[in-house]
Amino acid sequence: MLRVGIAGLGFMGMIHYLSYQKVRGVKVAAICEQTRKRLTGDWRDIKGNFGPTGTRMDLSGIATYDNLDAMLDDPKIDMVDVTLPPAMHADIVCKALRKGKHVFCEKPMALKLTDCRRMVAAAQKANRQLMVGHVLPLLPEYAWARKVIDTGRYGKLLGGSFRRVISDPAWLRHYWNADVIGGPMLDLHIHDAHFIRLLFDMPTAVSTTGRTRGKLAEYWTTQFRFKRNFAVTATSGTINQQGRSFDHGFEIHLEKATLLFQFTVIGDQAKYLCPPTILDDRGKAKTAKMPEGDPMMNAFHAELKAVVQAVSTGKKNNVLGADLARDAIAICQAQTKSLRQGKMVSLK
Repeated sequence: MLRVGIAGLGFMGMIHYLSYQKVRGVKVAAICEQTRKRLTGDWRDIKGNFGPTGTRMDLSGIATYDNLDAMLDDPKIDMVDVTLPPAMHADIVCKALRKGKHVFCEKPMALKLTDCRRMVAAAQKANRQLMVGHVLPLLPEYAWARKVIDTGRYGKLLGGSFRRVISDPAWLRHYWNADVIGGPMLDLHIHDAHFIRLLFDMPTAVSTTGRTRGKLAEYWTTQFRFKRNFAVTATSGTINQQGRSFDHGFEIHLEKATLLFQFTVIGDQAKYLCPPTILDDRGKAKTAKMPEGDPMMNAFHAELKAVVQAVSTGKKNNVLGADLARDAIAICQAQTKSLRQGKMVSLK
């Protein structure tokens, strides 16, 4: 039985806790949180932009800490799940690894590439697994696209366009602080940067145009260059109007098919603008059937099931691996640099 300690009990910490309850071979053995009432099981103040809201929880049998060092010193904890603000990830992950714990860290891996490299080095030195919570490839529509691509039925990848735009999350503290969250580049677009890296390998250069808010990218479009002749673009960022809180999708080109998908939230209504669809080389459009249930909660369940399996078997998970997460940060940093300088930026 893998015993997990959750560091940070905000919305993502709660989502991880609930997801672990559905995974075999794992137990949440400890929680570290500085909001005292949450340690008593009162989670009614926790809420996010999807999934359930917090309620009263029975934490019987779970050790509770308000000091992270104390939890890390617990010899019964095998893995630490870090769901704290991004600026805290690097130091806490490295400390947990030095204590001999495996680590699962929410995205983004860190705010700086140098910190990502430090985290990878710490995992290698400790001979422990470090995984990062890039859940997007496990969402039903994105998992479907990967499966179609991997079959090879429709030939080789040619390229694609990716989109992820939200209303300015004015309710979220520190969102536009480069030293705390990092704005939409590292909180939002990082998902697509990771997915692009997963599908097409590492870009050789990026060219980004758009607008900034202070030091941070606000809304932009990027053209990616690769060693192979892929045609890949991505648009992401925030808009100032609150009527459409979320919008994401893709158009992925293969030799013999095009994969389409777009989902949006307008007002209080969430809906497909285009359900997952294959346009094949016979002129047909076929809509794919998605699994039943809440797609986000299903994805987190699949993610944590994969994490537990990787640690339990000792086999690394490539999708959730730290190397891919580090590369996604490198891509985002290059995009921001290109936007600021108004020219193409190479990735070495």
